[in-house]
Amino acid sequence: MTRYRISPEQMLAGAGRTPIPIDAADLWWRHAVFYCLDIETFQDSDGDGVGDIPGLISRLPYLADLGVTCLWLMPFFPTADRDDGYDITDFFTVDPRFGTLGDMVELIRVARGLGIRIIIDFVMNHTSVNHPWFRQARRSLDDPKRNWYVWRDEPPENPDPPVFPGEQKSTWTRDDKTGQYYMHHFLETQPDLNVALPEMRREIDKNLGLWLELGVSGFRIDAVPFMFSSGESDSGTGGSNAGGTGADGTRGHAYSGADHLSRLRGFVSRRSAEAFLLGEVNMPYDQQVAWFGEARDGLQLQFDFPAMQRLYLSLARGDARPLADTLAARPEVDVSQQWANFVRNHDELTLDQLAPKELEEVFEVFAPDEDMRVYGRGIRRRLPPMIRDERAVRMVYALTYALPGSPILFYGEEIGMGENLGMKGRLAVRTPMQWTREGGFSSARPSRWVRRSPDGEYGPEHVNVEDQLADSGSMLSHVRELIGLYRSTPEQAWAALEVLTGGPGEVLAHVCRGEDWAMLALHSFSGEGVSVRVTVDADDALLTDRVTGERIDAVSPVTIDLEPFGWRWFLLHPADARVRVR
Repeated sequence: MTRYRISPEQMLAGAGRTPIPIDAADLWWRHAVFYCLDIETFQDSDGDGVGDIPGLISRLPYLADLGVTCLWLMPFFPTADRDDGYDITDFFTVDPRFGTLGDMVELIRVARGLGIRIIIDFVMNHTSVNHPWFRQARRSLDDPKRNWYVWRDEPPENPDPPVFPGEQKSTWTRDDKTGQYYMHHFLETQPDLNVALPEMRREIDKNLGLWLELGVSGFRIDAVPFMFSSGESDSGTGGSNAGGTGADGTRGHAYSGADHLSRLRGFVSRRSAEAFLLGEVNMPYDQQVAWFGEARDGLQLQFDFPAMQRLYLSLARGDARPLADTLAARPEVDVSQQWANFVRNHDELTLDQLAPKELEEVFEVFAPDEDMRVYGRGIRRRLPPMIRDERAVRMVYALTYALPGSPILFYGEEIGMGENLGMKGRLAVRTPMQWTREGGFSSARPSRWVRRSPDGEYGPEHVNVEDQLADSGSMLSHVRELIGLYRSTPEQAWAALEVLTGGPGEVLAHVCRGEDWAMLALHSFSGEGVSVRVTVDADDALLTDRVTGERIDAVSPVTIDLEPFGWRWFLLHPADARVRVR
């Protein structure tokens, strides 16, 4: 298998082009390579079977060599552990199983020295029921902390639906001590905070300020529509009375989500010029763009959920058109904003934006067993076992790095890790990182590990970093080279996306186009070979293959042959030439 190398000639292929905007250094996250991991399952340093910060520090050179420039850490705070760390009991420190604040500072310092910034999960939309705030709030109706949460004498007539259907029946739970109901969009062990309350907003500022002072470069905001819905309405995603009611049943502080997000963005920007907000907003584009902020005062970076979901419909059909149609509709964003491209994240593979028939179509192909599905909307599997064709897996990751936007990897994707369906719910894809044939995650006996690794062909003995580092044709080498190609052309982060129509339905053809730089990309969703006829409307048309360096005279129409699940990237000259495919 071919190992892709970036030659000096390829690095200089765009010599003389317009330089990247001067503010590229300030907007560094626009062209960052993100890597999401859970400290708990990444590397154990002390043999207790639980990953920790010193263990992660020891693996930073691996991440730097891979090409990662920004590390996104899932929650590492003290927790009651009813929702894999997202039910937090103290936002201001580190879970002692993982280390100390001193260890966190060391992690940030060492990562920075290797060219890696760190962002962390920001989850102050709810707490654990074991958090001291909630324990105090439930003591009595007139406790000073009472309004830090959202209470009602009776649930609203039209409450928000549960985020975890099947695990919770309602978003309101009665507290036996006081007789009132508290709101929780997630589990009943995760009561929602009343972020409309001035005292709570000050607490949020203190928390953000702490981590910014310690050196983090931004925050991934969990479940944005739920966190920023406070104080808008009594039902629907507007907030379920998230403004709260006092002990006397009166309305809390009216406070819109846009106001809250704008204020939070302003605080972060004042405290750190480089810090940014990455938001989890699983909505259609027309609703999602609102979270960027009309005055560019909202999120800077958002996950592209619509494209991710249609990707799987295209894979299931072997037809690129569902994804092509979605990408063609992706809104252009301001230079101070960006889309994040991803194949899957740390949760279930959510497909709730697909039509019911489309959802069932994807389920039948990639999750034929009911146990592979979750919440009626998602799949709890990783990509390689779902597709079972490494050529298709490689094509999917090539596409991720061929689109304008910031690519995000979930740990283990770079080696093609699988899932363990013996684990409950979302935990199926949150198994220990596979470093060696023995696992390499911990020196403890596997029975003591915080989570079990997959068995069979996706177990550590078959899929691991050690073997793949020694194999120039491995998935790890493939992803590393893709990242290298992506990072060698930062123009891509500033390019506009132009989806081409008229070609074979199995092929996604698009152009990333800047002022003096353009790239034509072809990606086949077919398990059979396919040819694409490319016409470049220019007298001196030239296509330069970004992988091989081959130059193709394109003055006349040329035929590009793609292998099954094949892909090709070409630098386009002249950059402003019109491209047609058929």
